[in-house]
Amino acid sequence: MGHRALVAYRRPDHLYDLRYSHWGAADLEVADRIDADAPLGSGTVDSALLADSVALERVLTGYLDPCTYEALYLVSTDFEIRSYRVCWLEWGDGRQQGRGAIVEVPSADDGRTLTIWFRATKTVLADAIEMGALSRRAVQSYLEARVAEERDGRVYTYCGTDAPDADDDSDEFVPTPDQWLDEDEW
Repeated sequence: MGHRALVAYRRPDHLYDLRYSHWGAADLEVADRIDADAPLGSGTVDSALLADSVALERVLTGYLDPCTYEALYLVSTDFEIRSYRVCWLEWGDGRQQGRGAIVEVPSADDGRTLTIWFRATKTVLADAIEMGALSRRAVQSYLEARVAEERDGRVYTYCGTDAPDADDDSDEFVPTPDQWLDEDEW
């Protein structure tokens, strides 16, 4: 199955080119392998583009499926890398709405700690739903709040690439990310 990561390379025009890494989320090793001499991490990142010219907010809502990916890497034009763990905020019960969160993790140890914390928290909450102690909606809200407040996570709704664009004339509502990185941080 792999440990899938989405790697977003910032371009000079402030858009991103997206690539895939099949094992890139394992121990967040891609962050240590990508540099100016090895922009694809010596083969850890696929050379084929998944998408090009993607706006920052569309990386989450259009491409970072929280059920599929375990990590996100944002690579600046000077190869500074920010690593994020992806948290799937749903319970595979057929009622998925694409809710996910990203949490910045400066090191592999932080990534492991976050993964253990998140899995334990989500497991306990799933048990509370199963026992009828809490509603699914209450647990979902609580989990999102814990990730956002305790881990400084950014909660978002993944819509996929088939979702209409903002400049589309469609009347269909497309949720936007709840929060995201400030453009000034890059």
